[in-house]
Amino acid sequence: MSKNQQNVQPEVQARQLIDQKLELAGWTIQNMKQINLGVGLGVAVREYPTDTGPADYVLFVNREAVGVIEAKRDEAGENLTVTERQTERYANATLKWRVKTTPLPYLFESTGQIIRFTDGRDPRPRSRELFHFFKPEQLSLWLAQTETLRRRLAEQMPVLPERNLRDCQVSTVTGLEKSLAQNKPRALVHMATGAGKTFTAITSVYRLLKFGGAKRILFLVDTRNLGKQAHQEFMAYSPPDDGRKFTELYNVQRLASSSIDPHAQVCIATIQRMYSILSGEPIDDSAEDVSLNELQQTSKQVKLVRYTPTIPVETFDFIIIDECHRSIYNLWKQVLDYFDAYLIGLTATPDKRTFGFFNENIVAEYTYEQSVLDGVNVSYDVFVIETEITQKGSLVKAKQWLDHRDRQTRKKRWAETEEDLIYTGKELDRSVVNPSQIRQVIQAMKTAVETQIFPCRKETPKTLIFAKTDSHADDIINIVREVYDQGNAFCKKVTYKAEEDPDSILSSFRNDYNPRIAVTVDMIATGTDVKPLEILLFMRDVRSKGYYEQMKGRGVRSLGFDDLKRVSTSADSAKTRFVLIDAVGVEQSLKTESRPLEKVPGLALKDLLQGIAIGHRDDDTVLSLANRLVRLSKQLDDKAQARIEKVSGGITVSGLYTLSVGKISKIPVPAPSVSEQTEAVSLLTLGLEEHVRQNAAIKFAIKQSAAQRKNILKSAFSGQLVPQDPNDEPASVLLERIRNERQHAKIPAKRSRCKAVKEISR
Repeated sequence: MSKNQQNVQPEVQARQLIDQKLELAGWTIQNMKQINLGVGLGVAVREYPTDTGPADYVLFVNREAVGVIEAKRDEAGENLTVTERQTERYANATLKWRVKTTPLPYLFESTGQIIRFTDGRDPRPRSRELFHFFKPEQLSLWLAQTETLRRRLAEQMPVLPERNLRDCQVSTVTGLEKSLAQNKPRALVHMATGAGKTFTAITSVYRLLKFGGAKRILFLVDTRNLGKQAHQEFMAYSPPDDGRKFTELYNVQRLASSSIDPHAQVCIATIQRMYSILSGEPIDDSAEDVSLNELQQTSKQVKLVRYTPTIPVETFDFIIIDECHRSIYNLWKQVLDYFDAYLIGLTATPDKRTFGFFNENIVAEYTYEQSVLDGVNVSYDVFVIETEITQKGSLVKAKQWLDHRDRQTRKKRWAETEEDLIYTGKELDRSVVNPSQIRQVIQAMKTAVETQIFPCRKETPKTLIFAKTDSHADDIINIVREVYDQGNAFCKKVTYKAEEDPDSILSSFRNDYNPRIAVTVDMIATGTDVKPLEILLFMRDVRSKGYYEQMKGRGVRSLGFDDLKRVSTSADSAKTRFVLIDAVGVEQSLKTESRPLEKVPGLALKDLLQGIAIGHRDDDTVLSLANRLVRLSKQLDDKAQARIEKVSGGITVSGLYTLSVGKISKIPVPAPSVSEQTEAVSLLTLGLEEHVRQNAAIKFAIKQSAAQRKNILKSAFSGQLVPQDPNDEPASVLLERIRNERQHAKIPAKRSRCKAVKEISR
């Protein structure tokens, strides 16, 4: 191989890769000498002559030159943006045999491995990396539009109608649209569970389709169940400027196969389903039932995708990632990188990786604490149940006869253990089942709910129990029915493997009197709304902090009095809180993000208010007061609310609890009138004077007593003490007796001290 061949070969290899990718995307590759622009919709001509020299590739669509590709060797990939100026030169050059003099709009730089693209028609053209080249049909579609997507986002989005939207939803939609107008490729919405993330996202989707002219939007969910729920919310959504439902205006497809409806403007899918489509690997429906938050995966399981002509990179303009979880940052990242789309993350539980992945572009932030203070959500209390077996595990001794049960079939066999089996708390209910421990927890929950947590309720509040496995859930159900002395309808399992239709059971749990208690593993762990829920019992630990916060979110939804009374007939007010019963120590670990707003549960409201009045401004006091006022607002009737508003000078109860820590710290402590101050000072002065006088009298009395005692003892020891009664013994006899008693008392006292010292030493 010659030196010249060695120098040219890397660029030749790059062009071979570029040719392969262009052909996969539907382009016909031609040399300049064999040019025939009529062979297809899209033709890529190599070494096309211009007045500044031959361009590596010129792209033609419908016989019109539309773009240019600048090819570079693989080593140039680390500095490919430097090539942009060269690409611009060719795009602005005069092409041989071309009549038009306008610059070519579509500019590409590529090494074959890396592709960068700039749309010259954007308001501020900025290059971005692509997974693959666009199909000719896409460039033809763009050429037919008068403005690009990015120009429409920057210049044509109308003002958001705020009717029927909460303040946090208004700020989220406007913040997102501002970010898109600035052409930021990734945006993060941090919004508390229960604050209406999905409704807010659908509002944005509607505006992006109607005013932004988006072709298609992917709504990515964590599990199949969440996909069903999202689809229901799309069907129920009514736009503010149209009397029809969303699904009457736009086609919504929930992906259950590898084909995407070409007429669908919204696709709902799990990331597992999208990977299956892009990789060509078949997927079992059950793989979409497990949250990726709880799956432990290794780097060897990284999900690699390949270009799929039927699902090109331009398929989606936007990808909304609901409850964006840790899996998108590593193993499944290529699924998102594949598409040339804006990425919009929705989460209630962001961490450092979340912020990093979305380029720290937080377009809206609405925390759980804020949602409680606004009355959007309810706060929660924690009740802890501890058993020794849960904490420490136990021992099954050898030669004991026990039930051995198959985990899948639950078939039992009676057999003898061959050796001692020590099991830890983590192995409990997985490899070892201890019904006694489950019974203790359920009994403790029943007693606590009936005597402490909801003592006035006649029925069991709606309760959700998180189990470790389906088998563990069955054990819990049987023991719950036994402990509560209830039938099958009282407690049901809501998992993907339940024999009854889980969606039907979930609907009954949400809307009907029975079941009162539901047991789940993952199906209701995230995103599923059950507003009447007032108790969460954790009988499993959770690996992920974000997943745990989502599980807690099942109880935060607020609910009015009439709606709560419909399913819990003895409820005496609107839902004011939910109670998290922790039987495994999950709340005590560092994984929890949100904390109860109640910081001083033992302090009466009267004392809390008095503390504020005299100047207490610490966070614990202010948050606790806000929490009490939130709950109070849900319990008071209209008459009581009106009285408070009158006394407070026109401020409602909800207005009182929205006072922030900063605002309360600025409220002056009310000073008494001048006469009251004078009276207080006089009383205080008199009290101090009396205190000083009494102290002086006490000191004088002590001094006199000491002097008198000294004189008596002196007279006694000198024999001058005279008996007051003839029957009293003489002073000399009394003195001698006291001396003898003191001498005899010295020895045993000494022995006692020695004995004590020896015992301490031991």
